[in-house]
Amino acid sequence: QVQLVESGGGLVQAGGSLRLSCAASGRTFSSYTMAWFRQVPGKEREFVALISESSDSTYYADSVKGRFTISRDNAKNTVYLQMISLKPEDTAIYYCAATIRFFEIRKTEYAYWGQGTQVTVSS
Repeated sequence: QVQLVESGGGLVQAGGSLRLSCAASGRTFSSYTMAWFRQVPGKEREFVALISESSDSTYYADSVKGRFTISRDNAKNTVYLQMISLKPEDTAIYYCAATIRFFEIRKTEYAYWGQGTQVTVSS
């Protein structure tokens, strides 16, 4: 079992930056692929980025590539999402999630989810 708690969301102007954190409970954090998803009310939850168990591999949605960076610190049981050059269309609730599957972008394959943190980008 993994419990996830996101933090770091907020209101930022277009072009600004934010860093999201996701703290995980449990001693097996390093066994999970970790990912960030986001959701706008009325729309499907969409994949943003993922990182493999040992940080060897990362993968990003085209919409955030070059602007967002996912990282993790297994010693701290934490995954991060550094976001720069934010755009109004990045406004959403951001969720972190964990899966035992390797390099998985399908949200249905993620068993563990945080409660989400709101990111609002003003124009």
